Amino acid sequence: MEKKNLNGALIINKEKDMTSRDVVNILCKKLGTKSIGHIGTLDPIATGVLVCLIGKYTKLTNVLMEHDKEYIASFKLGILTDTLDITGNVLKEEKYLFDKDRLIDVLNSFKGKYNQEVPVYSAVKINGKKLYEYARNGQEIALPKREVEIYDINLISIVDDTITINVKVSKGTYIRSLIRDIGEKLGTYGTMTDLKRIKLGNFKLEDAYTLEQIENDDFKLMNLKDIIDLEEIIINNEEYFKIKNGQILNIKANKYILFKYQDKEVALYQKYDDKIKPLIMF
Repeated sequence: MEKKNLNGALIINKEKDMTSRDVVNILCKKLGTKSIGHIGTLDPIATGVLVCLIGKYTKLTNVLMEHDKEYIASFKLGILTDTLDITGNVLKEEKYLFDKDRLIDVLNSFKGKYNQEVPVYSAVKINGKKLYEYARNGQEIALPKREVEIYDINLISIVDDTITINVKVSKGTYIRSLIRDIGEKLGTYGTMTDLKRIKLGNFKLEDAYTLEQIENDDFKLMNLKDIIDLEEIIINNEEYFKIKNGQILNIKANKYILFKYQDKEVALYQKYDDKIKPLIMF
């Protein structure tokens, strides 16, 4: 693959026990560019869909961050850790026998919007400092709450003391926190043991590449048409001069317009009131 001026997106099936940044570092080395970012950070314990943006496509980060997400999550009741997942230090533990019907009722009760407390081991910033930095320094701080929405939540299985659910959520939802809240509503504690993201917006796990496939050059970059809904317009010489200079245009659009000149991408414009302005210049 040509490594110069790469622009595109890759869906990676992230493995367990590595950070999202680890994945980006591997891609940077493989593709020969430092201009790579990702959306929707996955903790080391989590696997599944990690969307990586390359080159000028990194400017789509804020656009794609708005997408909803879908997970398969497993957890145990009667245990609480400082990180809200099984990798953390155990803070509280008790024997808890749960009733399946009661569990299903509680799961269903979370459908809709609610104010969720952000976990202390997260990258959310308070006073310019990330929450996990406060936690590592032993500093107590009031944890912020954010409105999130649980679109759907269903029980998949109960195997021994491990419960597995499928959940569809809005952006900003912490599954660790949701599991803690499920435990609290059941009158006990809850700790996540496994997490797999199977969908982020239109990006699906079945379309993701493993890092082994990336290493073996068995992959294809996604283009703008694969990523967002857009209108494509072929422009002439006069229009090309205006657009390549990033002029704001009096054109009505649903959301995004990709301008092309002589079969090459020139600019991606986005709706701005009743006009359009450049988002990405190629």
